[in-house]
Amino acid sequence: MVIPLDRSIRKVLVLGSGAIKIAEAGEFDYSGSQAIKALREEGIQAVLVNPNVATIQTDTSLTDKVYLLPVTPKYVERVIEAERPDGVLLGFGGQTALNCGFMLKKEGVFEKYGVKVLGTSVEAIERASNRAMFKKTMMEAGINVLESREAYTLEEALSVAEEIGYPVIIRTAFTLGGRGGGVARNPDELKTIVRRGLTHSIVSQVLIERYIGHWKQIEFEIMRDSAGNSIAVCDMENILSMRVHTGDNTVVAPSQTLTNDEYHMLREVSIRAAAAVGVVGECNVQFALDPQSKTYYVIEMNPRLSRSSALASKATGYPIAYIAAKLALGYTLNELRNSVTGITTACFEPSLDYVVVKMPRFEFSKFPSVKRELGTQMKSIGEVMGIGRTFEEAFQKAIRMLDTGREGVCDYKPLGSKAKVLEAISNPTDEFFYNLAEACSLGLDAEELCRRSWVDKWFIERIRGLVDFDKRLIELGAKRVEPSRETLLEAKRLGFSDAWIARRLGIETSDVRSLRKKLGVSPSIKRVDSLSAEWPAKTNYLYVTYDGHIRENVDSSQGGKRVVVLGAGTYRIGSSVEFDWSTMNMVWALQKMGYEVVVVNCNPETVSTDYDMSDKLYFEELTLERVLDIYEAEDPVGVVCSVGGQTPNKLIPHLYAYGVRILGTHPESVSIAEDRARFSGLLDSLGVPQPEWSEARSAEEVRAFAKGKYPVILRPSFVLSGSAMRVVWDERQLEDFLEQAKSVAGGYSVSVSRFIEDAREVEVDAVGFDSGVIVGAIIEHIENAGVHSGDSVMRIPAVGIGEEAKKRIVEHTERIARALRIRGPFNVQFIVKGSQVYVIECNLRASRSMPYVSKLRGLNLIELAAQAILGKDPVIREDAGSTLFKHGVKVPQFSFMQLDGADPVLDVEMRSTGEVAGFGQTFEEAFVKAMEAVGYSFDLTKVLVDFQTRTQRAKAIIERLVGMGSLVYVLDSKHKEYLKWLGETLGRHLKTISLEEVIRGRIDLVISTPAPNRSSPPDPESYELRRRAVEMLVPLITNLETASTFIEVSLNRRRDEALTVTPLGSM
Repeated sequence: MVIPLDRSIRKVLVLGSGAIKIAEAGEFDYSGSQAIKALREEGIQAVLVNPNVATIQTDTSLTDKVYLLPVTPKYVERVIEAERPDGVLLGFGGQTALNCGFMLKKEGVFEKYGVKVLGTSVEAIERASNRAMFKKTMMEAGINVLESREAYTLEEALSVAEEIGYPVIIRTAFTLGGRGGGVARNPDELKTIVRRGLTHSIVSQVLIERYIGHWKQIEFEIMRDSAGNSIAVCDMENILSMRVHTGDNTVVAPSQTLTNDEYHMLREVSIRAAAAVGVVGECNVQFALDPQSKTYYVIEMNPRLSRSSALASKATGYPIAYIAAKLALGYTLNELRNSVTGITTACFEPSLDYVVVKMPRFEFSKFPSVKRELGTQMKSIGEVMGIGRTFEEAFQKAIRMLDTGREGVCDYKPLGSKAKVLEAISNPTDEFFYNLAEACSLGLDAEELCRRSWVDKWFIERIRGLVDFDKRLIELGAKRVEPSRETLLEAKRLGFSDAWIARRLGIETSDVRSLRKKLGVSPSIKRVDSLSAEWPAKTNYLYVTYDGHIRENVDSSQGGKRVVVLGAGTYRIGSSVEFDWSTMNMVWALQKMGYEVVVVNCNPETVSTDYDMSDKLYFEELTLERVLDIYEAEDPVGVVCSVGGQTPNKLIPHLYAYGVRILGTHPESVSIAEDRARFSGLLDSLGVPQPEWSEARSAEEVRAFAKGKYPVILRPSFVLSGSAMRVVWDERQLEDFLEQAKSVAGGYSVSVSRFIEDAREVEVDAVGFDSGVIVGAIIEHIENAGVHSGDSVMRIPAVGIGEEAKKRIVEHTERIARALRIRGPFNVQFIVKGSQVYVIECNLRASRSMPYVSKLRGLNLIELAAQAILGKDPVIREDAGSTLFKHGVKVPQFSFMQLDGADPVLDVEMRSTGEVAGFGQTFEEAFVKAMEAVGYSFDLTKVLVDFQTRTQRAKAIIERLVGMGSLVYVLDSKHKEYLKWLGETLGRHLKTISLEEVIRGRIDLVISTPAPNRSSPPDPESYELRRRAVEMLVPLITNLETASTFIEVSLNRRRDEALTVTPLGSM
């Protein structure tokens, strides 16, 4: 049935995806922003519900009305009641939005308020998301599906698995990222996975399916309109087969090992599958393909925008989310223009003359006990995309884009034996490709590697080719022979960096750059042409390659001033969507001031890598070599490095050494602030208080400072998210720390200082300029010092800090800004104990909290910073600071569930993957909204307490819970210990519970706090409790201050009391 273009729709509700988490990340900020753009072009008012304060889509400059509220039926219904939208878009906010929409439809809310679901219907969404219905739909359409059956109970699942035969894969209905699922090889493994899966499914359904991990994993992105017109936008091949979730897989587009027949067969089946489900807009269809025959099975379909669709969009230049939103309004594909050509319609299928490689970014090093093996449940935090004219070039680019310090696939630490290497490639981890490179270096047979790894032989031969060429470079270095022009050009075409070539030749990186230029080996700049030159490409979407045949004229300048802005690169812990917000707000501010802006970034999930968001986009590495190439090609007035987090920030001294003009704060000041010892020396010279400190380069120097008085805190320089930062409680912990700090900070010294216990952490977001400082806000952390700022619950205003302390905080901030001559955004962190204020850190760049501060205060700090970096005094708009909200609370989002084995506890190294915020008239209102947005409930009927250190504060928490009528539980194995500790009066209120009962969801909240002295090993039973809590979605708190605040707020408010649904920007 054709959906007519409905001109009666004047207001549309868009549901966002909430906090960044594993499997639901920044791609939904990109897709939602595109949908909002499409709506506003039609004169339709866009109303957004999304609590993720760090996103671009929650800017009131982009969206007509923004509600920073949980994406749950309770809150969304209240927004619908207030706004009375004509329609709703469910497909642009990941599984969070889809599930919320499904529940609202089921509860009759859409019908009650006359809200029309636009695009793919809720019935079609259910046909794709409900595993049993999807299987039935595919079979009726004559499409192959694997032997499988749904189960709603553990007993059913065990019965089905026996019928099918082990191993089986468990897939959870209405989830993404393989959440709650896994591969079971026996009944015991099945029980664990199914219990978890049933908990995670909103319809309590899992699918038990035959496991074919060694088959190829192929995906197609399909666009389909209401008239039934369909195109395949992109096909993608997952190198690591079906055994690894596509989000953790290395993905190539277009597919490299499909035959022509296989491609057309799967394309045709994808289009039939989309029609059978009833998709209107976009969907992703995933296949398993037998490597030995043309046998295929459809595995699943995402009836919404996904991580893969964001990748496909960036890989092809086809604006999938934008077109999907237009189709949802009733347009057909032939009525819409292709933005790459401006001539052809959106019905034109992209055809690529380049290769794209997507690689995932993992953060296992931040979780000491995590299991690194890759499987069907996603574990990666972010991703990058390399573009090249060959697979090898794109592949090696992607490795460097991950920003892990690796220069390419040959940059590995050898395992040392064939047996170890074969074991490693048989059980892939995040080190898989380095293990494969070593296997090739050891001369292992390609057929055996293919059999062991389940990777197609074509890819193995590509890696072998890189290893063989690397050996040629080693030989040249051993002989001290300068490479010929042909050798150097071949190295660059294969994606080897100047730094790696220099290392192999035993010379400096700058020497390789000079040699290249002397020999005429220079990169070409190419437009992303998704029409293979059939039609002229008119985009400003660029990449750099050593294909070398033609250097296109890509100069779009019309005599204007030009600035290069460096983005944040891959999302990781500590650097996420908040830096994309900073990047884009800097771009827009500079454009308003008349500058042509060139963005450099490599993350397909971001708004900044949407080519129509800036004057030019280079989808490229954020490395010294590549930024210099772009700088030389573009000849800008300067480069902005202060809005993309630590990745561009750490390039500043190196770019400056090459004569690049850095806009904003002088590079020397950045170096002082980043080097812990130099910054501490500056504070001493200014008379600004700081904890007692010293510079140290060895364990002996740390011991000399500590003098046996622990704890001390050690901080390496030039790092983000507290990487390798540690509180050291005794001398035994020193050696491990110093070894890790060396690898993270690249040999810099560390700063060692006294760790002040029971102190409060506070920070300031500000903008410095030539004649002063604009302080955005003083932000107070709920937790005491010892928890990384990115993992803290933050609040504004800082009501727990005295007025005298606040005055000193502002004075110290201004003194530091003057001394460093700060021009642009910066953040200062403080420790406050009583009236004593100590400075602990200063970052001369945008911070994670700037979107939060800017939106609460109604004062865009990055807009002000844009003026400051150009040497102007910022002009604050007349309407700035006009906001209804008096209180704002920012809460971290953790993804411990997907990280098997990780202990969900907090310390000075950051572990959260995202954030949300709640704004309100009171602290309690803001706190409730924010906590509910990350899955907490304020139903405290049954609370389990587990304190590894039994202090007076812990005892007070139990007293409060008992006093408010909660049933307080302890693990039955610890009951006697608690009775002895608490005494008869309080102890008689305790109830006991087994770990098995916790697993079955018999508890509303678990409070489990580890010993503050982390030199003590965690209690095994407490660790097991915390793991089971996160796996079974039982709310968990592991910090005493957070627990106390949570209980106080519960006590001080009645359910739903004064929870306003007020949009941002209202006054």
